[in-house]
Amino acid sequence: MAIRKANRLTQTAVLKQILKRCSSLGKKQQYDEQGLPLDVPKGHFVVYVGENRSRYIVPISFLTRPEFQSLLHQAEEEFGFDHDMGLTIPCEEEAFQSLTSMLSA
Repeated sequence: MAIRKANRLTQTAVLKQILKRCSSLGKKQQYDEQGLPLDVPKGHFVVYVGENRSRYIVPISFLTRPEFQSLLHQAEEEFGFDHDMGLTIPCEEEAFQSLTSMLSA
């Protein structure tokens, strides 16, 4: 049990680092004093989805949903968490949109 909790804390710390490093992929944006993009509302984060790496802003509450966690595990397996590409979700955009629509309902 303690190992799972420690692992979960580690994943949380890694996710926080990734959220801070998420970039706009060359788009000019303004950032606050902490280096976070101003167009992302508090309580949300940016993910990039699909072959074109389309940018989506999603609520942090999705992180607790098993369906979204499954996507994060896929991202970890495919890309790892130590890269500068932002949080990239390896799935089709249509599937991602369908999932986020379901989670928002």
